[in-house]
Amino acid sequence: MIAVVGHPDLTAPTLKMVEEELRRRLAEFALAGKAGLVRAGQGLPVAFGRAARAAGLALVTVLPTKNGVPDVLESSDRRAAGELLLLSEQVRLMEYDPADRGACVGADEDLMRSCARVLAVWDGSPSDGRDATAHLVAFARSSGVDVDVLWPDGASRRG
Repeated sequence: MIAVVGHPDLTAPTLKMVEEELRRRLAEFALAGKAGLVRAGQGLPVAFGRAARAAGLALVTVLPTKNGVPDVLESSDRRAAGELLLLSEQVRLMEYDPADRGACVGADEDLMRSCARVLAVWDGSPSDGRDATAHLVAFARSSGVDVDVLWPDGASRRG
């Protein structure tokens, strides 16, 4: 499995660049019979899902549950989750609170444990109270998961 992590505040042009780069990289994994794994949400998860589908890579989307029942995502993530479900070959349910940043980071850590590789869309900046990308990259590396960092020339984040 290949997972993706990255900044939640990528600009629209950056998401387009990243989606193109992901499509190129994921084509290799598709030929090897791998699958992509993403936690439902807007922005990078959707770009990854679209790229996976275009590259012929099977996609697995993770949805949150509460007491074994699918949980309601924040309104900004609902449309994205719907698109990801349409792109996916499989859905996994995972117990975590999508409104709790710590729970989301923990869910991402759990997902990375089941992966052989992580594609990180990361500008190299440290984690802060909103963005845990640096933490997730360090976690994956310390867990023995291969990490490829993607940051295309001209990429930017919303200010």
